[in-house]
Amino acid sequence: MKTLSNMGFALFGAALVAISYGLARFAFGLFVPSISTELSITPAMIGVIGAFPFVSFVLATLMAPKAADWLGARYLAMLSGTLGVAGLAVISQAGSASLLGVGVFICGVCTGLMMPALTAAMQALVSRNMHGRVSSIMNAGTSIGIIVAVPTVVFLSDAWRVTYAAFAVLASLGVLAAWLFIPSVSRVVPADAAPPPPITGQQWSRLVRLALFAFAMGFVAAPYWLFAPDLLVSLGGLSGHLTGWLWFAAGVAGLGGAVVSDLADRNNPPITQALMLMMLSASLVLLAASPNQLGLAMFSALIFGGAYMSLTGLYLMTGIRLLPGRLSLGPVLPFMACALGQAVGSPVIGALVDQLGYANAFSLFCVAGVFIALLSPLYPGHIDYFAEDTPALLDSEEDTGLQAAYDQQLFDENGEPYEESVTTEPGDTSAQTNLANT
Repeated sequence: MKTLSNMGFALFGAALVAISYGLARFAFGLFVPSISTELSITPAMIGVIGAFPFVSFVLATLMAPKAADWLGARYLAMLSGTLGVAGLAVISQAGSASLLGVGVFICGVCTGLMMPALTAAMQALVSRNMHGRVSSIMNAGTSIGIIVAVPTVVFLSDAWRVTYAAFAVLASLGVLAAWLFIPSVSRVVPADAAPPPPITGQQWSRLVRLALFAFAMGFVAAPYWLFAPDLLVSLGGLSGHLTGWLWFAAGVAGLGGAVVSDLADRNNPPITQALMLMMLSASLVLLAASPNQLGLAMFSALIFGGAYMSLTGLYLMTGIRLLPGRLSLGPVLPFMACALGQAVGSPVIGALVDQLGYANAFSLFCVAGVFIALLSPLYPGHIDYFAEDTPALLDSEEDTGLQAAYDQQLFDENGEPYEESVTTEPGDTSAQTNLANT
């Protein structure tokens, strides 16, 4: 295995996330206009197919912790990448709706396995005081992958088969890179860290609220990821190659999501969630109201991308906060709930488009988003992250943000925040790898 520095691993992880999330999962909506035309697929059927990768993502995520124990980080990442190659290749050769569904389902499994593999590798390779920054960079890979997909649509809008074949080649390079750079480790929690305390009733209450909000956000976001490009073509009469600029705008705006979630943790998560949900909802109706104006459509995508990535970052941080010591569950739970929301929202928006048309269907989802935003005072906010007997933590900016969330995840047997037992130089991962293999 070749050695990576902390920042080197962050960039490497972002590249794998760009392939597994950006290309294998979220790029699908860009090609809906050309795919549905060539294969004669109705919006209702596209909605059903669009739910498949989110269903398989949840199933894969549920299996990922056990798979990490059995295979280790390296082989789990390679399995994820191999499934990505297979799914993308099947899509490129799909001649029917059923085969297309098989391909996107396999791509969802790829997505669900990749982040747990990278999380396990991060525990071994990255200094604990860098986990927050590394996670933020890796999460930005989704936006990077979306941006990378844009030129293929701008220049090859009707050549979706060639494009997906090219994506499969990129995914195969990711498999090779995983073999070279990811360690063969399986333990996510260091062996000498104290076991996590039992989950209390109060924690369960807060986790349920978090999961419901994440589910609702995924539901409201489903129309944009699946049908925004097709709306511009079908309702606005724009050329298919212009729809790529939507994803470019969404991807660029999404790169700032980690900053917003960090600021939310230092201020007021419920208010931030309400604002971001309002923005996400507004992006839906703005797109439906101006489908023939590319500039306004791109502005809508900027709003959507920034709001979506900010909300996923906020939910990630809240999940980590609410489940200290459970690195295999805390970061994963909100993403599973969001994926379930998108799995439910995709067929619903497809059916509504068939019955009511794009403008009315998107407007209804906008109304649902605004209603959910009004419930944001119920979101498990900043005060809920900490024990009642440690209010002083709330006054320190050093105890907020994603890195602080990771710092407060693990404790040693004396009840103090966990620190690595062996000091390593940046890039020297042997001691951490041995600890993770203990």
